Amino acid sequence: MKAALPDGSEAGAALASLAPLLFVALWSTGFIGAKLGLPYVEPLTFLALRFAIVIVLMSAVAVLVRAPWPPLGMRWVHIGVSGLLVHGVYLGGVFTAIGHGLPSGTTALVVGLQPILTALAAGTLLGERVRPAQWMGLVLGFAGVALVVAGKAASVPGGALVTMLMPALVALLGITAGTLYQKRFCPSFDLRTGSVIQYLPSLVATAALAAATESMAVRWTGEFVFALGWLVLVLSLGAVSLLNLLIRRGGAVNVASLFYLTPPMTALVAWLVFGETLTGWALAGMALAASGVWLARR
Repeated sequence: MKAALPDGSEAGAALASLAPLLFVALWSTGFIGAKLGLPYVEPLTFLALRFAIVIVLMSAVAVLVRAPWPPLGMRWVHIGVSGLLVHGVYLGGVFTAIGHGLPSGTTALVVGLQPILTALAAGTLLGERVRPAQWMGLVLGFAGVALVVAGKAASVPGGALVTMLMPALVALLGITAGTLYQKRFCPSFDLRTGSVIQYLPSLVATAALAAATESMAVRWTGEFVFALGWLVLVLSLGAVSLLNLLIRRGGAVNVASLFYLTPPMTALVAWLVFGETLTGWALAGMALAASGVWLARR
C-alpha cells in the first residue's frame, strides 16, 4: 500500500503540471466553436441551449456518483454568483460581440486585458503580492497578444467598432470579477455539483435576455450541432472544470496570466481549421505571450 503512494503522487503532480497547458488548449477553441455555430442561431439563444444541456448532463453525473452538494445558504449564493460572472456575463459578452461582427481576434485582445486588471485588484481584494517579475511577464504577455491580433480591428469601421466593443468590455469585466470572486469566496467545491449551481443562474439570466431580445430561432444543421456539442463537452465540462481546479490551487494572477495564451492559440487553431494566415508578427507575438506567461507564473 505504501509503495503505491509515490507513484500516485508523481502522477498527480504530472497531471497538475499539464493542467494549465490543457486548459489553454481547450479554452482557446471556444472562439472557434462560436464562429462555427453563430451563423445558425443568435448568441444568447446559443448560450442558453449550451447551459441547459450542461446542467442536465452534470446533474445526471452528480446523481449517479452521489456527489456531495454544498449546504444550502451563502455557499450556494457564492458559487452561483461566481458562475453568473464567469459563464453568463463573460460568455454572453463574447458571443454577443462575435455575433455582432467583431472579429474574434479583436474580442480576444479586449478580454486579454484580464491579467492586468486581475493583478491590479488581487493585492487589494485577495492580499496577493504581485512581484516585479510577474508585472514584467504581464506586460510582455499583453504585448504578445497585441502583436497576434494586430490589424484585426482595422477591418471594422470606426463607428461600428465602438458598438461592437461594448459586449467585449462587459465580458472582460465579467471574467475578471468572476475569477477574483471565486478565489475570494468559494475557491473549493465539488466540480460536479458546483458546476450545476454555477450554470443555473447563468441559464436563467441568459434565457430571459434571449426571450426579450432575440427570436430564439435555431437552424439545426450538422455544423451547428457539432459546434454545440463541442462547446458543451469540451468547453463547459472540460475547460471550465480545469479552470475551477486552477483557481483552487493557484493565485489569481497566475491563473489570469494563462488567458494571454488564448488569442495566440486561437489564431493557431483558426489557421489549422479555417486556413487563416499567420503573419511573422503573429508568430513573434505568440512567442512573446508565452514568455510573458512563463515569467508571470514562475
